[in-house]
Amino acid sequence: MSNKKFYVTTSIMYTNSPPHIGFAFESIQADVIARYHRLLGEDTFFLTGTDEHGTKVAKAAIEAGKNSKEFVDEIAGKVRELKEVLNLSNDDFIRTTDQKRHWPAVKKVWLKLKETGDIYKKKYQAFYCSGCEAFITRKDLVDGKCVIHQVEPEIVDEENYFFKLSKYSKIIEKLIEKDELKIIPETRKNEILSFIRQGLEDVSFSRPREKLSWGIPVPDDETQTLYVWADALTNYISAIGYFEETEQFKKFWPADVHCIGKDITRFHAVIWPGMLLSLGLPLPKTIFVHGFITVGGQKMSKSLGNVIDPFELVEKYGSTSSPQAGTDAVRYFLLREIPPTEDGDFTFEKFKKRYNSDLAAGIGNLVARVITLAKIPKSKFQISKQIPNSKFQTIMDETWENYHGALEEFKFNEALISIWDLISFCDTYIEKERPWKKSEKQKFTISNLQTTIIEIAKLLQPFLPETSEKILEQLETKKPEILFPRLK
Repeated sequence: MSNKKFYVTTSIMYTNSPPHIGFAFESIQADVIARYHRLLGEDTFFLTGTDEHGTKVAKAAIEAGKNSKEFVDEIAGKVRELKEVLNLSNDDFIRTTDQKRHWPAVKKVWLKLKETGDIYKKKYQAFYCSGCEAFITRKDLVDGKCVIHQVEPEIVDEENYFFKLSKYSKIIEKLIEKDELKIIPETRKNEILSFIRQGLEDVSFSRPREKLSWGIPVPDDETQTLYVWADALTNYISAIGYFEETEQFKKFWPADVHCIGKDITRFHAVIWPGMLLSLGLPLPKTIFVHGFITVGGQKMSKSLGNVIDPFELVEKYGSTSSPQAGTDAVRYFLLREIPPTEDGDFTFEKFKKRYNSDLAAGIGNLVARVITLAKIPKSKFQISKQIPNSKFQTIMDETWENYHGALEEFKFNEALISIWDLISFCDTYIEKERPWKKSEKQKFTISNLQTTIIEIAKLLQPFLPETSEKILEQLETKKPEILFPRLK
């Protein structure tokens, strides 16, 4: 274990509906990052959770015929289940309805912001988009509608508390320009800088409790409810002990990476840094922004009936003979097929094609061939620690170099391409050397392959953890089992 710490988070999923494949994608990305840094020997902490307050949640609960608490408990339970279904390695799960851990931290944040002089009260009139859970301006509208949610905002006329975000405009701009707060990809960085340069306005940080009771009361004014984003963003520090300023908090803050979707970049790259600057806390090092997943070229929506349920997807492609196949197939498809920072498309046809070519006929077939070869009597020897073939060593070194380079830049698809290039090299090597035929080189050929399979299993650990483990078990027992049954 190195002395380095590493703290990675997902955004916390909004609980107005069950988890879909978009949040699964983000969770898997964060999981790969966490597992990779554990492989590097770093003391890694991986956080995820649920955002459970706000207007949308309250409305969704009413529509479902349930009270808000009952409704969010049910959704949060489903989100927790993703850990097992997707084989996530998160160390903690925070809920914004947690009155023991989260609420005290939120209240402490509010009082410190007020103490700094950055909270004030005023009357105002503005556009409010319930989809964004945010007040927006005319420049955020196209044809009178919110650009993201394609709905007309309501006009709100009320008296609320405001946070002096404008006070921190220049310093946030400079921090982002210098990559002291790094935003990946560059396109998102440029969008945020453009937004900041138009001039940041102060942000409403509360709503009248008579209009929104489902949320945390403002500590010194119970006629007001804390703004949902001020509540939600605090999760990144509440979960690790900000309220009591624990050793865990001192160790892991600031976050090394926040993994988020492109629709919430402004909250994380503008409001959150402003809050932290006011609190006198360090800013996160990196905000990694992914795009959206479309289905057959269309945005996922309940009305279109095209929302992809990650639970159903894993179940569909799992099997009794290979229970890890569903989980790792979903992980693989999302990481390999969907660009890490851009929008990507899902179809069952694409999924099946990628599964059969890369998993069944790719890694699955190679492992089965090598395990079968390892059972040849003459090949029963200790696997060499060093690969006897210099060409193999060169390829292996290049693979690891490309792999590390790709993962340091969150290019999950490129890291996987480097692994599958190695798999293809092994397939070509088998066809050329024909190790099932007796020859003087036979044992060295099989040794090369076995040693390389071990390296492939190591490379796969962050991506397909169960498959990686199964490969190593099969090498040990020399009992080949189908990793990914071919789909018909």
